[in-house]
Amino acid sequence: MGRNDLKAQYGSDVMADALGMLDIKYAAINPGSTYRGLHDSIVNYRGNKPEIITCNHEGIAVSIAHGYGKVAGKPMAAIVHNVVGLLHGTNAIYNAWLDEAPMLVLGATGPMDIEKRRPWIDWIHTAMIQGNVVRDYVKWDDQPFTVGAVPDSFIRGYQIATTAPQGPVYICLDNGLQEETLTREIPLPSMDNYPAPFAPQGDPCAIDQAAKRLVEATNPVVIADYMGKNPKAVPALVELAELLALPVVDGGARFNFPSTHPLDLTGADRSLFQDADVVLLLDVNNPSRFNIPEKTCVIHITAQHLPGKSWSQSFGKLIKVDLPITADTALALPALTEACRKVLTNARRQELQLRFEAARAKHEALRKKWQTEADKAQEKSPIHMSYLTRQVWELIKKEDWALVSKGERGWARRLWDFDKTSQYAGSYGLGCGMGHALGAALAHRPAGRLCINFQPDGDLLFTPAALWTAAHHNIPLLIIMNNNRTYYNSERHQEVTAKSRNRSTENRGIGTRMENPNVNFAGLARDFGLFGVGPIEKPGDLRPALEEAIRVVKDKKQAALVDVVTFPHR
Repeated sequence: MGRNDLKAQYGSDVMADALGMLDIKYAAINPGSTYRGLHDSIVNYRGNKPEIITCNHEGIAVSIAHGYGKVAGKPMAAIVHNVVGLLHGTNAIYNAWLDEAPMLVLGATGPMDIEKRRPWIDWIHTAMIQGNVVRDYVKWDDQPFTVGAVPDSFIRGYQIATTAPQGPVYICLDNGLQEETLTREIPLPSMDNYPAPFAPQGDPCAIDQAAKRLVEATNPVVIADYMGKNPKAVPALVELAELLALPVVDGGARFNFPSTHPLDLTGADRSLFQDADVVLLLDVNNPSRFNIPEKTCVIHITAQHLPGKSWSQSFGKLIKVDLPITADTALALPALTEACRKVLTNARRQELQLRFEAARAKHEALRKKWQTEADKAQEKSPIHMSYLTRQVWELIKKEDWALVSKGERGWARRLWDFDKTSQYAGSYGLGCGMGHALGAALAHRPAGRLCINFQPDGDLLFTPAALWTAAHHNIPLLIIMNNNRTYYNSERHQEVTAKSRNRSTENRGIGTRMENPNVNFAGLARDFGLFGVGPIEKPGDLRPALEEAIRVVKDKKQAALVDVVTFPHR
């Protein structure tokens, strides 16, 4: 399996072959001595397969794998250097865990055999057992103790990472095993013999009960959050929603429902939930955030609870669920639609048409309101996000585009036409935005898609070196800085707290604003080898800058950054 039909000679050769067995395309790394054997095997034995993506921090490497896994639907590898590299990457691993992103995190340690350790350095690079650091926020971890155990470990880790709900796994590779000279051939099986388990479809009796309640409901609402992790679930939800005239709210963790559909009421006021008699939840993490009344009948179709752990209480406050159904939503929705058809009468179909038209009117009113708000903001300086987002849309709407940042939850989804599942995969976690966007763009690169990242300024300052990785690997990406020169969320918290205590709000910027000096992100991009333009403060200067940056991304297949000073920066 090696380059030029070379035979594996070292333990790390087997590990590199195992990555090939799993069809891992990329491995994001920040180089380290504890996996020097694996590094050599990937580069010299396997001919740089998987392709190494060089990063300046493990948090960037893991975040790239996070973004890639969600778009590609299968993992890439992130390789982290022993204890210190793993500790650097923990926040990004936790974000991937919360976001159900498939990922293969490979670590290294040791040698575990103390007689093979170098003085001092190998000792501080060794832990017992290293996986304890991340065990509470990965689906599985392992540390094979022989080279012969490596194929089993990799196959099991891949199966677990790709079984819904997906997530990261961590496998720690002994440095001594990597450098061990092989005395026998280690056979690698075909992955055709080790498929991931089939997903649960949902109890038929429970599906029938859900159908009956939905058909009879007066004011039903659907909330879909992580459902779109399987793109097949999206058309299935559209079919169900159209059958029963169900208003749909997209929770934003994935692309779940077209923003252009007349039944899309994402962004409607909370009365939508307060008046609901039946709420259908589809893979909703932490549903308590929607403030669903106790009197409402709640149906939840999900398998998110299966790998649940107690260390992080990300599941939120316990809410009443009248009909919990364990299932893969992509499988359960077609069955639910068919069950609804069986109990839906012609008379009820005619009644539902009125609800459809009422939802359409609300949908059109929302879209018109947002368009009006964007129009009113066109003269504001600093530039308002609604105007910025509108200008970007005018330039990309005829392209094959994908939003690879969390902007979908704001103005992009209000103003853009989201009608393809490839157009959004969600984002997660402070400090991980740039790496996530690069990983997603890497997965979109074979399709030639124009990827857009609305990049918060404070988030990028966690990992500015990600710009170097973008330049070094020629990852096409339009980076639009939301440069409001403040950690605005925290500034608002300071303002609210001060008001609640009858104190001055004048000091809300201390410890939150990024001023004196202002960061020149365009200059930073240029220093890292990218095209950079800005800072843009006047609305009239925005469109030419965006046009030039888009040309760079499309024609040169490189990343380009537009630094936009946005409102509010005070």
